[in-house]
Amino acid sequence: MRLTSVVAPTILPYRRQWLGKDVVAGLVLTALLVPQGMAYAELAGLPAVTGLYTSILCLTGYALLGPSKVLVLGPDSSLGPMIAATILPLMGADGDPARAVLLASALAIIVGLLMLGAAAGHLGFVADLLSKPTIIGYMNGLALTILVGQIPKLLGFSVDADNFLGECWGVVQGITGGEVVAAAAAIGLFSLALILVLTRVAPKLPAVLVAVVLAIAISVVLDLEANGVKVVGALPQGLPALTLPKVGLSDLGLLLAGAVGITLVALADTISTATSFAERRGERVDGNREMVGMGAANIAAGLFQGFPVSTSGSRTAVAEQSGARTQVTGLTGALTIAVMLLAFPAILADLPQPTLGALVIAASLSLTDVAGMLRLRRQRRADFLVALAAFLGVALLGVLPGILIAIVVSVADVFRRVWMPHRTTLGRTEGLPGLHDTVTHPESVVLPRCPVYRFDAPLIFANAQTFREDVQTFATTDPRPDWIVVAAEPISDVDTTACDMLGHLMDTLESEGTLLVFAELKGSVRDKMRAFGLGHVDDLVFFQPTLGTALEAYAALHVADEQRRGGERGDDA
Repeated sequence: MRLTSVVAPTILPYRRQWLGKDVVAGLVLTALLVPQGMAYAELAGLPAVTGLYTSILCLTGYALLGPSKVLVLGPDSSLGPMIAATILPLMGADGDPARAVLLASALAIIVGLLMLGAAAGHLGFVADLLSKPTIIGYMNGLALTILVGQIPKLLGFSVDADNFLGECWGVVQGITGGEVVAAAAAIGLFSLALILVLTRVAPKLPAVLVAVVLAIAISVVLDLEANGVKVVGALPQGLPALTLPKVGLSDLGLLLAGAVGITLVALADTISTATSFAERRGERVDGNREMVGMGAANIAAGLFQGFPVSTSGSRTAVAEQSGARTQVTGLTGALTIAVMLLAFPAILADLPQPTLGALVIAASLSLTDVAGMLRLRRQRRADFLVALAAFLGVALLGVLPGILIAIVVSVADVFRRVWMPHRTTLGRTEGLPGLHDTVTHPESVVLPRCPVYRFDAPLIFANAQTFREDVQTFATTDPRPDWIVVAAEPISDVDTTACDMLGHLMDTLESEGTLLVFAELKGSVRDKMRAFGLGHVDDLVFFQPTLGTALEAYAALHVADEQRRGGERGDDA
């Protein structure tokens, strides 16, 4: 039987038999949402309760407008440091938590508006500004900064530092200076070990929930608070009020800069996560609809004292494994958290802060991909250097500069590949039909007086000089070639600068007795050359349909000349 409602097109049509599975999955999901939401809120420099407010609203917002049936949104460990890096410089010396919440809420709304604007402009491709090597390096750097930043909380002391190196030195000083609180370190390390061990040996168990429950029980039995261990304390009772955060114009610049970085990271994470889960379910991902759902979730969170959110792959996996069928799972989680805040605000009062630190450290370890870095180092040195630059940018300069460096490095890598693309000479290989790359087939023989040159990139202003220099090198070999044939199938585009270069180069070579001939050039590229006024574009000698016809045409014109030259060399001998 189908239920009808006007709530959410992603929920409808709804089958009653799904309800039990969705509710159970929602309750299981809540066991992760509550402690992780609180921990990631503190990671972002905000009161723990704001993580619960954020979870309620983002789950509801995405359920109403998000396209995925199982994707779970919420506070995220990868965004926490970015949020903190954005709002902390604007908070002033007093570090007022109320102002921190105000700034974080404004940041969430800006992120949501950017996502809706990107969706309206069909700009889902902006997530591609972060390449895979860049993301690997960025996430590893982020994981390291999170881990180091949480060690003091895990061990019961604090560090006042403005950068990663300062935090490292502060951790060393705290440990060697006797600042570690023994009871805090014990419960923190126990919680971390328990989460890591259960995740490995019993992946179906809710390791986070088990660690939280045991930590609360130990805290109550041993009265850890009396032994110097900080605890969460009772949360404010009730739900957040609708609030439109008001910030000054002087704050908007940094908020906008932070929002752009958060938007890029959140989109890249969301689209990749949505794609992986959709493929397993035989579904397709609509990037623009995902941006609408993400935008709605962030704006909803921002209007109710929340902060920016992203997709969680781990929580989505838990929901799916628990039998989630629709976004009713997320709504169940939101409702459960709301009931807890209304009726049981003190249920987590005895939760030790070191346990929250352990939870964040465990999450940071899940962000690491050392194997990915090593694979890049083995497979492609350039990609490894890109990843390393992103890693060092985050670790040494901070999260926001790091994401900027990551984007710049990705774009620079694209430009480098266009500027210095793969180029090669083709030759004949005994026993193999056609022409082959002389680099991978060094035994290949280059045709005398007719070298074949392949240029694997669009021919544009950035690489026009590279193309010109390569061709001129061919033209100055001894004996001088009669033709230089360009295997032009990989050339997918051309611009004015390149056409002007080609016109001058072809005329110069022709005056010196060498023809520059293009084979297998795409019709669209040839049309552009014609529109840009390139001469010879309609001459079948200069533009051959295939490599085969080009070499046949050359042979027809020059075999007699080659035979004559060979005879002259024999007479001289």
